[in-house]
Order: sequence, then C-alpha cells, then structure tokens
Amino acid sequence: MYHLTGVTKSYRSAQGPVRALDGVGLWIEAGDTLVVQGPAGAGKSTLLRVLGGVERPTRGSVELDGTDLATVTEARLARIRAESIGTVPHGGGLTPGLSARENVAGALVPLRLRPADRGELADEALEKVGLGARRNCPPSELGEGDRRRVALARALVKRPAVLLLDQPTAGLGAGERDGLAALLEGLWDEHRLTCVVVTEDEVLARRAPRLATMSRGRVTAIARCAG
Repeated sequence: MYHLTGVTKSYRSAQGPVRALDGVGLWIEAGDTLVVQGPAGAGKSTLLRVLGGVERPTRGSVELDGTDLATVTEARLARIRAESIGTVPHGGGLTPGLSARENVAGALVPLRLRPADRGELADEALEKVGLGARRNCPPSELGEGDRRRVALARALVKRPAVLLLDQPTAGLGAGERDGLAALLEGLWDEHRLTCVVVTEDEVLARRAPRLATMSRGRVTAIARCAG
C-alpha cells in the first residue's frame, strides 16, 4: 500500500532551516493499522500530511499503490486524495455553519454524486459513528467528542482505501476519549482499512495493532502489538 523511501521534509524559519522529517523509510501494508506515537515536534503530523498528499517531501518517494505522491501531477494527486484518502485533521476541521449531515456529505462533492445519493451515504456514515439521530445538528450544538465523530464520518463516507487521523483523541475527557478509541478499534477490526493514526495518547497507543515511535523527524522503532 505505502512505501516510503528516504523521505525528508524541510522548512525555512526565522531561525534557519527546520528538518521535520529526516530520511524516513516505512512500509505500510494494505489493511494495516499503524499508530505513530511521539512527543510534540517529533514530525508526526508532517508525516501524516505527506502520506495524505497535502505536502510533498523535499526529498524521497512516497508510493501509494505504486504511484509516487512526491512526483505525480497536481491533477492526479487531487483525484487520489478525493477518491482514495480519508483524512481527519487535528481538531476535526468541520464547517461551523453546516449541519453534521452537510459536513459529511460535502466530502462527496468532488466525486460528482447526486445530492440525494450524497445525503444517503452521509446518513449511513453518521449511523456508523453513532450520530444518526443528530445529523441535523451544527457543530456548535455537539460536544467535542461528537464533533470528532462527525469528522470521522466525513472521512469514511467516501469509503476510502486509506484513513489518516491526526491526534483524534487530543483534548478529550476520559469518557469521550475511551469511547472514540473503542470506536476506532471496532473500525480497524471490521473494515480492515489501511489506517495511520498519529497521537500522543498512551491509551490509544496501547490499543494499536502496530505501533511506531518517532523522535526528531525519524521513525525510531516499529512493533507489532499483541491482540
């Protein structure tokens, strides 16, 4: 599914160049779930953006099913992102003025489905995350845990091959965190999606089928965890 070779990502700052990723090499098989853990500034979110095609590496290759996201055309990259990659950004990234259903259905607009079909699929996705009864609520009427579930439904609604989640449980209370972690674990077991989660959450890391640790832009260890 994913094959990363020598992936480096550098930025310019007032203090000089910053190397957020430093020669990362990584295999992620189809159907694999990888949780990436590390402290703030380790490069976790940058890695996720590179995997999602949001950013291109400064050097190295990021192959997704044999297509190098580092060199593919912008048009092709946009199509891959629209069709094959579901992303839950840090904080959820919902549109405040839209209902939960409208937020989820919006992910299907690039696929040119009929509005009725988009609405039906959005309802199914919200049911899957336990929010079918609240589909008409805007984000302001939902708790933070439920907003994260809407963001997850939006990522899942197009039935992507890859699901990428950036700090999905950050800032949640223990009950909401445990509920969302259990939901994610159920999705891993049921759908066998290729899934990459970056987190600083020890609880979520303990549930990981496969755990990688990052430090200073490098993947320092990968372990297969006990089921």
